Amino acid sequence: MLPSPDTNSYRIVDRFRAFLPVVIDVETAGFNAEKDALLEVAAVILGMDDKGKLYSKATHASHIIPFEGANLDKAALAFNGIDPFHPFRVALPEREALEQIFAPIRAEIKETECSRAILVGHNPFFDLSFIKAGVDRTQVKNPFHAFSTFDTATLGGLAYGQTVLAKAAQEAGIEWNNSEAHSAIYDAERTAELFCTIVNRWPLQPKEG
Repeated sequence: MLPSPDTNSYRIVDRFRAFLPVVIDVETAGFNAEKDALLEVAAVILGMDDKGKLYSKATHASHIIPFEGANLDKAALAFNGIDPFHPFRVALPEREALEQIFAPIRAEIKETECSRAILVGHNPFFDLSFIKAGVDRTQVKNPFHAFSTFDTATLGGLAYGQTVLAKAAQEAGIEWNNSEAHSAIYDAERTAELFCTIVNRWPLQPKEG
């Protein structure tokens, strides 16, 4: 990737067809985005330095109160260790939580002159489906592309021969702590590190001919 001729510096808007990559991880009370509760969302906004390298710029996260009538699968809650009704769990209603997450993303889209955000995730179909279901319930404006994503499971398989997040991260030299995994913030930040590491090793290739 070459610097912008107008500014003589690298711009993230020029790297991914005017999309702003934002890493998302969700924790939920099941696998059905329409019926199961969305319990946590973490977003890592990515930036680009003066050498054209991606880095994690800011993390935003929220715990979420289950929407009215939401299903809470006991096996899912046992896996992620979340008690949705713990008295010390600081959580927001779904609409307020999504607005809190999306506001800085919209601001970064505007600042970087990108067209919209694109979700980066480990098996991102799952994360995007829960984001879209939450948007449908709350009517919050969605900053993300409706279906395009970047998948670090695929990228990890390409770069390191590993599709499991923990194993791909370790192959990339990223520290991994199993006791902290399956929290939205931890998983999102490690996914962001993995994505940046892979992209920074693979600059845009010059056109042939």
